[in-house]
Amino acid sequence: MSVRLAGRVAQPAPVAGAAPTLLGIDFGGTKMAVGVADGEGRLLACERVPTYAEQGAQQALDRALDLAAKLVGEVGGPIAAAGIASPGVVRPDGIDLAPNVPGWDRLRLADAVRDRFGVPAVAVDNDLNAAALAELRFGALRDADPGLVVGLGTGVAAALTVRGSVLAGHHGAAGEIGYAVAGGPWPGTMLELDFSGRALDRLADELGVPGTAAGLAAAAERPGPARDALTARVDELARHLITCCLLLDPQRVVLVGGVAGSELIRGLLVERLAAVLPYRPDVVLSGFADDAALLGAVVLAREAVPAPR
Repeated sequence: MSVRLAGRVAQPAPVAGAAPTLLGIDFGGTKMAVGVADGEGRLLACERVPTYAEQGAQQALDRALDLAAKLVGEVGGPIAAAGIASPGVVRPDGIDLAPNVPGWDRLRLADAVRDRFGVPAVAVDNDLNAAALAELRFGALRDADPGLVVGLGTGVAAALTVRGSVLAGHHGAAGEIGYAVAGGPWPGTMLELDFSGRALDRLADELGVPGTAAGLAAAAERPGPARDALTARVDELARHLITCCLLLDPQRVVLVGGVAGSELIRGLLVERLAAVLPYRPDVVLSGFADDAALLGAVVLAREAVPAPR
């Protein structure tokens, strides 16, 4: 069983008379991405900025909206709809399970975008669900069913796709594996505290390895304490992904996020899945690099545009 890189799939070319311009915003614990796309979902302008999570939620939202206004002004044309990808479980009156940015639970993202841009059609979804939607429409899951998208970034989470749709779950929390019980005596700790970008940053600091998670992965290429510690964390993640695969029996697993960019971590995960799963899924790295959730936000916007009468 080997991991491969999913080739970047070209987005649809614009056509004459296409739908109006779309706005997409991807909020993350480390960075935010804003894009303006044509009616077919092709990005016309895109820019990323740091989240500065330690400074709180409101400043992050304000800066993202300012950036959106700048890009909309550069591209021109009316905004037909907006799509937003956010950490956590989005409710009309707030957001659950988004602890990485203080105050994020109190935001009303759809209302903020409507108020700023006067756009009536605004769709908001979990960021990994948005990434899975992009993989379904444009990427590695177009020809795979079921699919499992695993986000290895600031946090850790999963998204499930079946018959061309993303499964939200009863509360909208399907795939929140960061809350899975990991290690030690009951009740142990959360998986996200063992394996995530921030968890690996802390581990690197404890080991005195410079360069945070990326530096830890580089140091772990050689035998030694860094490799032993990282391997133990990957083992914990692999146990939970194996359970996900046994439950869903996916045809393909797509890895997204900055931590997934480590060839060593991907290789270790694939080895562990191959060692125990009776039916081994294809494992690929997303071809969208850091753009999967942003492209998913654009898809949310495109699918929120009211159909013409």
